[in-house]
Amino acid sequence: MKNNKTVKTHELSVTAADLYHVCELSGLKFTSTDEIEGISEHIGQSRAMKALKFGVDIKHEGYNLFALGSTGLGKHTTVKEHLEEQAKHAEAAFDWCYVNNFEHPHKPMVLKLPKGIGRKLQQDMQQFVLDILAAIPAAFESDEYHSAFQALHDEYVRREDSALEEIAAKAESNNIVMLRTSTGWNLGPKNKDGKAMQPEEFQKLPDEEKQAITQVVEEMQDDLKRLLLKIPVWQKETRQKVKQLNREVTHTTVTHFSEELQANYAELESVKAYIEKSKQDIIDNVELFRKYGAEKKAGNQTPSNFPEEFTGYQVNVLVDNGQTEGAPVIFEDNPTYQNLIGRIEHIAQFGTLITDFSLIKPGAVHLANGGYLVLDARKVLTSPYAWEGLKRILRSREVKIESLEQVLSLASTTSLQPEPIPVDVKVVLTGSRLLYYLLKQYDQEFDLLFKVAVDFSEDMERDDSSMGLYVRLIATLQKQNNLLSLDKSAVERVIEHSSRMAQDSEKLSLHMGHLADLLKEADYWAREVGRSQVQREDVQKVIDSRLERMDQIRDRVQEAILRGTYLVNTSGEEVAQVNGLSVIQLDDYAFGRPSRITATARLGSGKVIDIEREVELGGPTHSKGVMILSSYLAYRYAKERPLALSASLVFEQSYGMIEGDSASAAELCALLSALAEVPLKQSLAVTGSVNQHGEIQAIGGVNEKIEGFFDICSARGLTGEQGVIIPSSNVKHLMLKASVVQAVERGEFAVYAVTRIDEVLALLSGIEAGVADEKGHYPQDTFNAKVAQRVEKLTQLQEEYAASKNSDKSRSRKKH
Repeated sequence: MKNNKTVKTHELSVTAADLYHVCELSGLKFTSTDEIEGISEHIGQSRAMKALKFGVDIKHEGYNLFALGSTGLGKHTTVKEHLEEQAKHAEAAFDWCYVNNFEHPHKPMVLKLPKGIGRKLQQDMQQFVLDILAAIPAAFESDEYHSAFQALHDEYVRREDSALEEIAAKAESNNIVMLRTSTGWNLGPKNKDGKAMQPEEFQKLPDEEKQAITQVVEEMQDDLKRLLLKIPVWQKETRQKVKQLNREVTHTTVTHFSEELQANYAELESVKAYIEKSKQDIIDNVELFRKYGAEKKAGNQTPSNFPEEFTGYQVNVLVDNGQTEGAPVIFEDNPTYQNLIGRIEHIAQFGTLITDFSLIKPGAVHLANGGYLVLDARKVLTSPYAWEGLKRILRSREVKIESLEQVLSLASTTSLQPEPIPVDVKVVLTGSRLLYYLLKQYDQEFDLLFKVAVDFSEDMERDDSSMGLYVRLIATLQKQNNLLSLDKSAVERVIEHSSRMAQDSEKLSLHMGHLADLLKEADYWAREVGRSQVQREDVQKVIDSRLERMDQIRDRVQEAILRGTYLVNTSGEEVAQVNGLSVIQLDDYAFGRPSRITATARLGSGKVIDIEREVELGGPTHSKGVMILSSYLAYRYAKERPLALSASLVFEQSYGMIEGDSASAAELCALLSALAEVPLKQSLAVTGSVNQHGEIQAIGGVNEKIEGFFDICSARGLTGEQGVIIPSSNVKHLMLKASVVQAVERGEFAVYAVTRIDEVLALLSGIEAGVADEKGHYPQDTFNAKVAQRVEKLTQLQEEYAASKNSDKSRSRKKH
C-alpha cells in the first residue's frame, strides 16, 4: 500500500530518557546511609496523620477510627506509634476487679480501682484471710474464751442441778428415792433401811399406804417430766449464748484485722463496703475457719498458701494497669468473640463443670478500657459474632461477659452473670479501602460508630523536596532493621524501583512493608558476596531474583507464543489483525501478555458484535469499550445515515474472562482495517482505550505490557521495526527495565506515544490517516478515505438490496 505522504513516526517516538526516570542524588552530599539522619515523621501521610490526630483527640461518642489503605503501607506501625505517644500523656487507666457477691453468688460484683490498687487489694485480702485463719483458732483456744465458755456451761449445769435437787429434796421429804439409770430417772418408796423398796416389800404394805405412795410418786413424776421438758430449752438457750459468744470472739478478732485493712482504703468506699461484707460473711461462717484450723493443727501444718476453700474471699484482678504508663494500647491479633469481651472458664470436678467469679477472664476490650484498642477489620468480620459483639459494646458503652450459648439462647443452664463494666475505649480498625466502603454501604451502624476515616496514601510526589525525605526514610528503615548501610548508588536504585512499584515515574511508593523487604533482601545479597555496604548491584539482584522466583507462568506463556501454540506475529502485515496487550495479575506479581485481536466486517444493520460478551467471557468494562468504538464508527463515518455494516471482534485463543477497556484502541484498529482492507504491521502492539471522539486514554500496567511484547520480540530477534504504541498520557508512568531502554537507545525497538486513533492507524498502516475537509471528505488514499469509501459502498449495497426486495414484493402483489 503506497501513499505520497510519509508518516512521521519519529514525532511520536518516546525518547529513552522518558522510558526510565533515572534518580540523580548529586544534590545530596552523602556516601552511605550511615551518614543520613533518621526520620520520625510519617512522610507522605499528612492527610492520614491529621485524621488520626483528630480521631484520637475528639472525645465524643462514635468517633472511633478506621485506618484504610492497602497492605504494606505501614498503617499498623503508624497507628501504634501515634497511639503510644498519645497514651503517655493520657490519664491513667483504672484497675478492674471482680469480687464475690455474698448475697447473690451468681452475680459477681465489679470494683473500679485506681491504677495499681487492684493487685494490692488482692494481696491484702489474701493476707487478711490467712491472718484470720491463724487468728480465729487461736482466739477460740484462749483462756478467756475457755473461761467464758465454761461459765456458760457451768451456768447450764447449775440450773439443771438446782432443778433436780429441788425435786430430789421434795422426794426426800416424801420418803421417795430418785435414782438416775441408763434409761432415765426412776422414782420409788424407801424402806426402813433408806434404800429403794423392792416390789415384794411394796406389795406387803397396806392398800391405803400403797395408794398414798403411788399418788406421791405420780406427782413427783409429773414434776420430773416438766423439768425434763425444760432441759432442751435450757440447752438451746445455752447454745445460743455460746453462739453469741463465738460471734463476739469472731467479731473482735476479725474486726481487729478488718479495721486495719479498711484504713488502707479509707478513700475507696466500694472497697470498704466489700471488706465489711467479707467480714460479716466470715463471722457467719466462722465454723468453717475453726474446722480448717483444727485440721491444720491436727496435721501440725500452718496455712501459708491460699486455701481453695476460701476462694470466695479472693479478689479476681481482671485488669491490672499497675505497670501501664498512661493509657493502655492493646493490639488484638485474634479478635474472636471471647477474646474481645472475655470469658467465664469452668473446672471439671467429679464429672461436673463448676465455675465461680475467680474464673472470669478479661477480653481485649477490658484490657484497653480507658485507652485504645487496635483491630484488623477483616479478622473481626470473619470471626463469628465478634463484629456484632464489638458494635454492641460501642453502642451500650459497657461490656457484659456472656458466652455465645447465652447470647444465642442455646443454653438454659444457670451460669454466672457478672456485673457489666462501663467502657471508655477508642477503637481503631485497620483494613482495605474496599472493606471500608463495603461496611459503609451495607452496615447501617458503621457510620454511627466509626466516624473517622484515616486514609493512608499509596504514594507521594517524586521531586527535589521529597527526595531528601525519602532518602532519610530509607536510612531509618536500614537502621531500624540493623542492616548494612547503602551507598548512594544503591539508594538511587531503591528510589527508582519505588517509582516502578508506584507505576509512575513522578511518584514514590509509600508501601513501607515492600520497601523494608527490599532493603532486607539487598542486605542478604550484599553479605553473600562479602560486601560491607549494599551497592546498586545488590538492589538489582533483589529485583531480578524476585522475578526469577515468580516468573514460571510468564515463561510458560512466552514459550507457548514462541513455539507457535499461541499465535502472535511480530513481523509482516495482516488485514484486520492487531497485537493487543493485556496484563496477568497474580497477587503482587504481574506480567504482560500479547494477544491477537481480529475483526470482520460485512453488510449488515450497524451492529458490532463482541464475541467475548456473547459467550459471557467479557466483563462489563470490556463490553463498554466495544460499545464506545461502535459509537465512534457511526459518528465518524455515517453521521447522517445508518451504518450499513455488521462487524465482530474477538481475542483469539482467549479461554478465560476478559475485563477492562485497554484493548479498545487495538480493537478499533482491527475493525477499521477490516473495513478499509488495509494491512496492519504485526511488528507493533497497541494498548490504550478510546473514547467516542477517537481520543486515546490512559491504561494501567503499561510497563508490564511493553515488556511483555518486548520479550517476545527479543526472543525472536529485534529488527528495529518492532515497538509498542501507548497513550501519551501514560508516558509519565514509564519505568521500563534496562533491556528495553537499551534496545530503544540502539534503535532496535520503539515506544510510540499517541493521543488520537488516527495516529495509531498511521503507525500501524504506514499511511496517513487523513483529516476530513469542510464537506466531510477525506484526502485520496488516506486510511480514513478508504474506510469512508467502504462504508459508502456498503450503504449503496444496502439501498440496492432494499430496492430489489421492494420490487420483488411489488411484483408479487401484482401477480396476486
